[in-house]
Amino acid sequence: MAAPKKSVTKDSGQEKGDGSPPEFTKEQELKALRDMLLIRRFEEKAGQLYGMGAIGGFCHLYIGQEAVVVGMQMTLKKGDQVITGYRDHGHMLACGMDAKGVMAELTGRRGGYSKGKGGSMHMFSVAEHFYGGHGIVGAQVSLGTGLAFANRYRENDFVSLAYFGDGAANQGQVYESFNMAELWKLPVVYIIENNRYAMGTSVTRSSAQTDFSKRGISFNIPGRQVDGMDVRAVKAAGEEAVAWCRAGKGPYILEMQTYRYRGHSMSDPAKYRTREEVEKVRHDQDPIEQVRNRLLAADVSEQDLKSIDAEVRDIVNAAADFAQHDPEPDPSELYTDVYR
Repeated sequence: MAAPKKSVTKDSGQEKGDGSPPEFTKEQELKALRDMLLIRRFEEKAGQLYGMGAIGGFCHLYIGQEAVVVGMQMTLKKGDQVITGYRDHGHMLACGMDAKGVMAELTGRRGGYSKGKGGSMHMFSVAEHFYGGHGIVGAQVSLGTGLAFANRYRENDFVSLAYFGDGAANQGQVYESFNMAELWKLPVVYIIENNRYAMGTSVTRSSAQTDFSKRGISFNIPGRQVDGMDVRAVKAAGEEAVAWCRAGKGPYILEMQTYRYRGHSMSDPAKYRTREEVEKVRHDQDPIEQVRNRLLAADVSEQDLKSIDAEVRDIVNAAADFAQHDPEPDPSELYTDVYR
């Protein structure tokens, strides 16, 4: 007999009686802080290198959304897979990919994860079970569903996480994937990173249903809205979704309500929103500052927090130095890894 369906909810993965998400241990807070800082500092450096002309092509930064991928990674086990779209550097770092290899790919060098041939949007790591980095809007959703199908076929107990944005949520292939995933009870968590503006158009102007957690209702897929700026809320909701999938109950949708501080890409001046709006989110909801303030309240010293930031900056600076001095690919690489 099929498992009874869970109703779609609109809470934030919050389980405590006072309405706040479950507390982290000090060790969990410190790990979350370091992981989010690594993404933030890496993206800031990538923005600088882009401005200097060291990075070409497209470049989409993840600044502001760090709590989503860091919180979700805390729910996974080795062997679970991650796939996402083109705002992907943060996902790579959270999965454990080396900052030097990621940055070198951005600058088109031999030491990059795709040998310098993929750039910002196309990097992969079989070792870390990261499957891209995809430039076609929404394409990763069907591919992530395919990963889940492979897991179901092999009966290996692994779960696939397929990340996509509020803009991609309106793509037709997303709903074809939903239907297939529910029909075959595939172990995939669909994570909609709702940063409010897609490529520059507010969700209120582009989506008839702006509660993205409800997008799976017609397929009987449960969904939940999550405070994507609080890493604790992300982890709590993620644990429930991953457990649902691992138990063989089929797919799950998580709408992460988050915010990007920069434009859609480096070429986007983001004139569709006010500076005041961005600064208010930074002041009131910044995911890194939330963790930092909790650690200070738990008697972790300011100096200890500065030491973590310094360590992260050293990693990022070393990655940037490597990425600017590593050799470019040999011209013969143009003819390798080409399907005929």
